[in-house]
Amino acid sequence: MQKIRSGTLAALLLGSIFTPSLSLAAPADSDAIRDAALKDDVAWNFTEGLTTEVGPRPAGTPQEARARDWAVAKLKALGFSNVRAEPYTMPVWLRGRDEARILSPFPQNLVLAALGNSGSTSDKGIEGDIVYFPSIDALEAAPAASLKGKIAFVDHGMRATQDGSSYGYYGAARRQGPSIASKKGAIAILIRSIGTDHHRVPHTGVQMWADGATPIPAAALSVPDAEQLVRIVKRGQPVKVHLTLTSRMLRDQPSGNVIAEIPGSDPAAGVVVAACHLDSWDQGTGAIDDATGCGIAAASALQVAKAGQPRRTIRVLMAGAEEVGGDGARAYFKAHGAEPHALAMESDFGADRVWRVDFKLPQGHDDLAKRIAVALAPLGVATGRQEAGGGADIAPLVKAGVPVIDLQQDGTRYFDLHHTPDDTLDKVDLEQLRQNVAAWAVTLNLAANASESMSAN
Repeated sequence: MQKIRSGTLAALLLGSIFTPSLSLAAPADSDAIRDAALKDDVAWNFTEGLTTEVGPRPAGTPQEARARDWAVAKLKALGFSNVRAEPYTMPVWLRGRDEARILSPFPQNLVLAALGNSGSTSDKGIEGDIVYFPSIDALEAAPAASLKGKIAFVDHGMRATQDGSSYGYYGAARRQGPSIASKKGAIAILIRSIGTDHHRVPHTGVQMWADGATPIPAAALSVPDAEQLVRIVKRGQPVKVHLTLTSRMLRDQPSGNVIAEIPGSDPAAGVVVAACHLDSWDQGTGAIDDATGCGIAAASALQVAKAGQPRRTIRVLMAGAEEVGGDGARAYFKAHGAEPHALAMESDFGADRVWRVDFKLPQGHDDLAKRIAVALAPLGVATGRQEAGGGADIAPLVKAGVPVIDLQQDGTRYFDLHHTPDDTLDKVDLEQLRQNVAAWAVTLNLAANASESMSAN
């Protein structure tokens, strides 16, 4: 938890948010918007339609292109203005065969999935002895060239947290592990999936090769398979594995963002961005990551529009290629970064209930934060102690100083499903999804109509 300096917005909120004066109470229309949003069907219908009619949407593929076409048509039908796709190109990694088998001492198959940007074996695969590391720290501490000709195995077990905070540390095994293993001479790396479930489904995800690292085959074992491999390793005999991971890279493939707007009455007041990402990994249908996020952003913007034209334009950004490094966010900032942005928000952590709100607003906007917190309180949303940071789809905007509000979702079960074949529509809870829409709608309404400048200047 970040240390709070006395006199900061967070401290002011903690001291007063649950005993607001009448002058800080939420406007009457917040109650109406919240109540209507708790009956919303738009977010569910959007999620159901995208996951059913398009399904998996890997970045830079024809499936992602179909998702853009689908989203443009859907957003137009819902009544948004200025709906369009904004194209760009990017390199694309494509999965091939993902197979592994223990050859000795106890022959058996392993269930795994290649990580994004993994190097490729030949069709015949490779063989090597396993070198076991209990953590990413142990891998980092291994002597240089100590893994020459070997297959590294990192057993780096993640634990569930409500705020998803363990993902940063444990996710390093996926994000940096392959580069570290490559530089130490490994011919491949296996990691325990960065997930909190015990189902025999692996968690994929992207990793980026560090400068000087030669790409090697890299894959995540399902948690039960990783635990099985640990037990075998601990028998004390050499463990030999046959690994086949075929993949390929394509250059300059088409991707793009989808934009839709609720026009505001005062163009000079700036734009409020409600962001999500349209792409997904290939194993599931991308329901919680991130079809629900796009459904929440669209549905909440429409709830605001139903109450009347907002002062500020609400721009829904359905970014492309988030899963593989945030290409869509960078493309959006390149195209629109010079425009006045009053606020950015992002939904990309599933659709379980919003439980906390965090702010990063300019000085002098304490009353706006209090008004939002008051409107969120009936939904069971508390005010956090941390400064809002946004997510990948708005990262360039936040880095440029655009104010941000985070509506933090309950992530207790998120990493049971994240990047797995289990990321499917049946995992979405309708009532919790509606609570998300309600939290987003009252927040967008107050921010888009705020009389404050929403500017640090």
